[in-house]
Amino acid sequence: VTRDNMDKMKNGCIVCNMGHSNTEIDVLSLKTADLTWEKVRSQVDHIIWPSGKRMVLLAEGRRVNLSCSSVPSFVVSITAATQALALIELFNAPAGRYKADVYLMPKLMDEFVSSLHLASFEAHLTELSDEQAKYMGLSKAGPFKPNYYRY
Repeated sequence: VTRDNMDKMKNGCIVCNMGHSNTEIDVLSLKTADLTWEKVRSQVDHIIWPSGKRMVLLAEGRRVNLSCSSVPSFVVSITAATQALALIELFNAPAGRYKADVYLMPKLMDEFVSSLHLASFEAHLTELSDEQAKYMGLSKAGPFKPNYYRY
């Protein structure tokens, strides 16, 4: 969304970013001497044009699904790590491995991402004993959930 787009918007419009990056609204173009910023409350600003027109800008143009939600940053970290690994897999996969479709993440990948975040809880994993692995019908290396289990 460019400054030209925002100049044409109606008084009282609400502008927020629900996209994939923090660059989809040209916020820098709003930080000029001709516009006044008025903080309404946390994550909510009025941008006031010389004509008196007001635009409500949420989260200073950052993604509202992250900035204004109640989702803890820890959950966001897990989600971002999982998405990054999935993108690396797609980039490195041989041509034809994946069709344009929806795929479930492999449990091993999901468990790897989880293991990366254990230190946040001061948690440590121990290796399953042979007896434990046999009892649960799992490999000692994982995945640690049975096939019928869905994350």
